[in-house]
Amino acid sequence: MERTFKIVFTAAAALAIAAVGTICLFLIVEGTPAFGKIGLWRFLAGCSWRPGEGSFGILPMLAGSAAVTAGAVVLGVPVGILTAVFLAAFSPRNIECAVRPAVTLMAGIPSVVYGFFGMMTIVPIVRSLFGGRGMCTLSASVLLAMMILPTIIVVAESALRAVPRPIYEGALALGATHERCVFAAVLPAAKSGVWAAVVLGIGRAIGETMAVIMVAGNQPLLPKSLLDGVRTLTTNVVLEMGYATDLHREALIATALVLFIITLLINGGFSLVKRK
Repeated sequence: MERTFKIVFTAAAALAIAAVGTICLFLIVEGTPAFGKIGLWRFLAGCSWRPGEGSFGILPMLAGSAAVTAGAVVLGVPVGILTAVFLAAFSPRNIECAVRPAVTLMAGIPSVVYGFFGMMTIVPIVRSLFGGRGMCTLSASVLLAMMILPTIIVVAESALRAVPRPIYEGALALGATHERCVFAAVLPAAKSGVWAAVVLGIGRAIGETMAVIMVAGNQPLLPKSLLDGVRTLTTNVVLEMGYATDLHREALIATALVLFIITLLINGGFSLVKRK
């Protein structure tokens, strides 16, 4: 029985690796020809995306993805981590029983529902407070911050609860208050898991598509302020893949390849920090 399950688990792991490898191979084979036809520098640093005129520069989409992801991280990460600390160390039982199902429910809400909420609620609020159309970088950042909260809260809370109890008790025995024990002893001990929560949140934000399409404005232009409309890498692929052909299609697959590489770099950077 043990040998059988070992084979099953090994096959499952091999299947997962093969799936990732297949995706990577497809993106490389289908996307790299666009680099040669367009030019790598023109593709990555070009500021104009006009497929009808043969112009394929994804810098506006790179800047848009970076802007909305950074905004989501700035707004969502502190709230998510502090909520996880509250649930793990400060929350009364009755409040915890109410908050945890709410967080789980947030994780299960489809992206299009978030997008509809953002379009009907966040966009009008931003428009009334700051002017403009409301479909802009700020609206997308606020919406993405809400969407990454469940991931950050669940992973960070699990990391905090996994910290051995003697670490907290040792700090308490030295005369520290409960708050100081949590923030000076428990939270640093769980920093690896907290960083994992942040990285997963960044991955969720940078890869989100449907909700961003509905609130970001989808303008392939370099954003100059938080109130400018943006188009991200993911939305660029979704909006145009349905009718793209030839070089246009290859450029969109190359855009997906760039996004894939960015995700790998983020995860690789996290692995190096964790190892250090």
